Amino acid sequence: MGKGRLEAFSDGVIAIIITIMVLEIKVPHGFDLAALRPLIPVFLSYVLSFIFIGIYWNNHHHLLQAVRHVNGRILWANLHLLFWLSLIPFVTGWMGENHFAALPVALYGTVLLLAAIAFFILTRALIYHHGNDSTLAIAVGRNFKGKISVVFYALAIPLAFVNSWFACILYVLVAVMWLIPDRRIEKTLTP
Repeated sequence: MGKGRLEAFSDGVIAIIITIMVLEIKVPHGFDLAALRPLIPVFLSYVLSFIFIGIYWNNHHHLLQAVRHVNGRILWANLHLLFWLSLIPFVTGWMGENHFAALPVALYGTVLLLAAIAFFILTRALIYHHGNDSTLAIAVGRNFKGKISVVFYALAIPLAFVNSWFACILYVLVAVMWLIPDRRIEKTLTP
């Protein structure tokens, strides 16, 4: 199967996820800056989640640039990833509305962890389908950033019950790590 429908569907779902997240930010009833103050935690959680969704969209795009075709296993792996990403608006809203309380922060990390695992599964399904000597397999290599992200999420989840802000710092560290351009696939695709 060609990869076009998978790319188009994924792009559409990710666009909807971002739209849902921004619609969760309620317009304040006041007209001064003080009316915006209660929205600061909601806005901060939105910014963090927007960055994560952007990172996933960008890396998903790169993954699919490195492959030629997909199969049923890949379609299901992609849906698995989209499922966890689709929960991000819920946990983002819950975390922001509750001012980064322990349980919402831990659940946020759980969704991030499961999305990272789903992305790993999708990557492995694509590599399995295209072979260990494929462009994608060569580009992904040992995938240090993917592995360390999972470790940070796994540490942040229980840490949220000790200090939710420290858990959030780990989430931000993962986001910053992925914002640093990763040119593995681009380098492999460019002659």
